[in-house]
Amino acid sequence: MTNALEIDHVSHSFGRVEALRDVSLTVPRGGFTALLGVNGAGKTTLFSLVTRLYNNNSGTIRVAGYDLRRDPRQALARLGVVFQTRALDADLSVHQNLAYHASLHGMGRSMARARIDEVLTQVDLSEKAGDRVSALSGGQQRRAEIARALIHSPDILLLDEATVGLDVKSRAEVLALTRRLIAMNGVSALWATHILDEIQPDDDLVILHQGEVLRAGTAADIAGSRGLTQAFLDLTGVAA
Repeated sequence: MTNALEIDHVSHSFGRVEALRDVSLTVPRGGFTALLGVNGAGKTTLFSLVTRLYNNNSGTIRVAGYDLRRDPRQALARLGVVFQTRALDADLSVHQNLAYHASLHGMGRSMARARIDEVLTQVDLSEKAGDRVSALSGGQQRRAEIARALIHSPDILLLDEATVGLDVKSRAEVLALTRRLIAMNGVSALWATHILDEIQPDDDLVILHQGEVLRAGTAADIAGSRGLTQAFLDLTGVAA
């Protein structure tokens, strides 16, 4: 079985500034992989390469076995993305937003209606389908973003700092929802974060710092006897 995402020896520069240097990582099918790094580590640049906002000129990116450069349409069709910035129209209802995104993926009305009902149930927003996005709480808006990312039944979700700006309760709910979706649907997730307590010991973990992968493995293995916080500080040299 192919992995959900494979990134092999990818580098990227903005002029003379090297943002990523020989980055390799793998997200297995049906798994939760945390991409941990401080702001500026290169997480968003990496996501921009995987989603083709930037072209990768070095290395290889495969989504569900499809090479992103050779077969971008098939690769991108298997991605669901939750960006840091809002991707929903705040003046439209949740249902209208999802219907629009379903149409972008070529779904007919009846198929879209059924799929919208399904994903809203999964993210516990069925009762908010007719509400404007602007009327939702921050946590509800994030769940609506996840519903949008799920609308076309992707193989993998990319979530870039998905809990930014949320309170503690909403942050925990969004993280728990993502883990539940993996268990329910077999979808994979690459969860980019700078918050260490969002990571569980049995999670696959990739530590990205100044554009380089410093360590990859289970969080428990990387943490060792020091604990994850101290291990992260020791690897990155970031001041506590």
